[in-house]
Amino acid sequence: MKDWPLLIEASQLADSLHEPKLLILDTSSADNYAKHHVPGAVHIAPAELQCGIKPAVGKMPAPDQLQLLFSRVGLTADKHVIVYDDEGGGWAGRLIWTLDVIGHRNYSYLNGGLQAWLSGGHPSEDVANLPPPSEIDITIDSTPIAEIEDFINLLGNSQLGIWDARSPEEYRGEKVLAQRGGHIPGAVNLDWLELIDNGNDMRLKNLSALQARLDHIGLSADKTIITHCQTHHRSGLSYLLMKILGYPHIKGYHGSWGEWGNREDTPIELGSTPRASDQQP
Repeated sequence: MKDWPLLIEASQLADSLHEPKLLILDTSSADNYAKHHVPGAVHIAPAELQCGIKPAVGKMPAPDQLQLLFSRVGLTADKHVIVYDDEGGGWAGRLIWTLDVIGHRNYSYLNGGLQAWLSGGHPSEDVANLPPPSEIDITIDSTPIAEIEDFINLLGNSQLGIWDARSPEEYRGEKVLAQRGGHIPGAVNLDWLELIDNGNDMRLKNLSALQARLDHIGLSADKTIITHCQTHHRSGLSYLLMKILGYPHIKGYHGSWGEWGNREDTPIELGSTPRASDQQP
């Protein structure tokens, strides 16, 4: 089987669609999957990647639920997973984070997802793929998981970076989606949408430019970076980007603002900071 890079283009996948060890997972909306998807792709509804329990609805499902999910889609240890979605990489990144959590690290992200695939004139299908369930034992690896207890006492540490991937309005506390608005003290805001080139089939922007931007706002690869949003959906893309850029120490805070902003014992800042997302390198 070929050696797949983490970031692949539609043309690369089109040339290898029928490799037997590929498992293509589509995290698009149900409507888009029913209308058109990459041939052979198996659908995972985005809601299956989150527990759905308020207030922190974005926390990962219980291990037995993950076991059922990945058995249903036919995951086995020898499969190389191709992940994509229809929105520029948020849900795809959340799935890649989940694969990291269960210790399956053979995967690639289809740059631009469904939009890039269709824009490239590649074939699609509208019939659901239902593979035979696999026998897979899920073991949780806590390394990619950030919990409040892991970092609340490290706020302000120069070796810790917190990437808030929400909108600037949420970050400043002007748009409130929890009991309290604002941001984690010391967190740096870079909206996930700023990573996507909307004029280029929703593919990622130039990677060198994105790295320069991250360095400029203090989210460099020499730090441990924790990324979050409201439900660890949008921050799926920030997690994925750091994987692509080769960051060695990254974590996803799956409780995200749905947890932090709904607790009374968590510190909060309002307004912008000197390293807010509207600053360009």
